[in-house]
Amino acid sequence: MTRISTLAATLLAAALTLTACAGGNAPTNTAKTEGSITVFAAASLTATFTELAAEFEAANPGTTVQLTFAGSSDLVTQITEGAPADVFASADEKNMTKLTDAALIDADAPVDFATNVLEIAVPPGNPAGVTTLADLADPAVKTVICAAQVPCGAATAAIEQATGSDIVPVSEESSVTDVLGKVVSGEADAGLVYVTDVISAGDAVEGIEFAESSEAVNTYPIAVVKDSARPDVAAAFVAFVTGSVGEDVLSAAGFGKP
Repeated sequence: MTRISTLAATLLAAALTLTACAGGNAPTNTAKTEGSITVFAAASLTATFTELAAEFEAANPGTTVQLTFAGSSDLVTQITEGAPADVFASADEKNMTKLTDAALIDADAPVDFATNVLEIAVPPGNPAGVTTLADLADPAVKTVICAAQVPCGAATAAIEQATGSDIVPVSEESSVTDVLGKVVSGEADAGLVYVTDVISAGDAVEGIEFAESSEAVNTYPIAVVKDSARPDVAAAFVAFVTGSVGEDVLSAAGFGKP
């Protein structure tokens, strides 16, 4: 074979190789995240998860995220009773543990993704003149807190115990958003909510920080529910929340890192 013929044969072989790689035998990535999932999330995550769900759907065409918000303990009850949920995000680890203990979520599945602390919310102008946690023990101040079984209520109880405070509330609510609503409407002089709730309420309330809040830092875990009909989409959403996009959205809302 001449030198030119050898070169032509080499070029021909290379061309055939490139054709084969570009053809039907070439490996392709056809995986696509699509489908609908239902996310049960703590009431304090309403604003952030509404934003994250929209961003997740935009990043994954063909997906739909249905959101259900309530107190974490209420959501646990609903899931335990068979409510269809694909993802659960709790405002504390205690309520997540209830589902892992019930074998409804794998014990190694929950991932911590945020932290939160309490803050005193008062109506604009602070008509009752609340300035400290101790003021909430004054019977003349109409204070609203979360019920003890709700994470924000458990945090309130922990702070009372650690500081020797004795808050006498006019009502105990089943979710932190209900507490905030009482303050916004003027039905309460003060309410113990999360710092993130004060931020999201904007000018509707004023926030009063108190040093004792560090006695109860709530850690938020998220996990795929075992009986999820779309575990692939559910897992992708969990990864989205715990990834860089979720971290940015949560940080902007006032959540701390786990």
